[in-house]
Amino acid sequence: MNAESEGRVAAERFRQEHRLGQQPLGDLVTLIEQSTGIDVAVLDVGPDEHGLTMRDPRRGAVFIGVARTRHPMRQRSSLAHELGHVVFADWADNTACDWSARSPTESRADVFARHLLLPLEGLTDFLAETRAVNLATLSAVVQRFLVSPQIAAIALEQAGLIDAATKGEWMSVTAPQLAARFGWSDKYQALQVDADRRRAPRRLLARAIQGYADGVVSAQTIATLRGITPDVAATELRDAGVFPARHPVSWADPGELPEVQVDLSALDDALHAIDEHRETASEP
Repeated sequence: MNAESEGRVAAERFRQEHRLGQQPLGDLVTLIEQSTGIDVAVLDVGPDEHGLTMRDPRRGAVFIGVARTRHPMRQRSSLAHELGHVVFADWADNTACDWSARSPTESRADVFARHLLLPLEGLTDFLAETRAVNLATLSAVVQRFLVSPQIAAIALEQAGLIDAATKGEWMSVTAPQLAARFGWSDKYQALQVDADRRRAPRRLLARAIQGYADGVVSAQTIATLRGITPDVAATELRDAGVFPARHPVSWADPGELPEVQVDLSALDDALHAIDEHRETASEP
């Protein structure tokens, strides 16, 4: 099979195995963590970085990281793309890659992401009663499935709902433009805020909070993981009924301490030897 077929089949299988149906996917970070057990984080990275997947070959542990961004649809695509690498076990050593060329594995992960986020069956079901497909239709698809206009345009063409010329025209449309034109800017701005904040892996954060409750982890540690201030972290935990445990120090009664016998004879002998040496050295 080619990249298009492999990516689509894998995306359909993933939805089926995890009982996701054909509906839009909500919070992808939570979905990936709960369905696969993989740790996912939203990180502060450079402007040209979008996502990465790392795997410890000895333990088999996998970590997905994506950049915080003001482009929520792009972040969702990056998450789905990295999940595609996990599904296909793309663990090859990339140190000798030609980074100027789009590799088959990258193309396949792109296809997986597209079909995972916007399944063709779900698209046709959503538009079953739509008579004319126009820019408002594109906006509705982008808003419902939370995908980029480019992914939506490709899917619409593959579903036979638009022609290649229309797809080419819509490939230059942006999500903010659609949101502003069709009245869902408030929703898009809320998506921007959510995509532009750091998120620590849930299991790591849960362990840190348990450590805080046990009195062995500070609020500063939790604040650092979440990218907030220690005061905010402590307040949120306190409001949730989570308080650091107090470990009282038990002081012993001096009368209960054991009697210690200290033999200082060796020290006395050493000091006496030093005195004798000094006296001998001072004699003419």
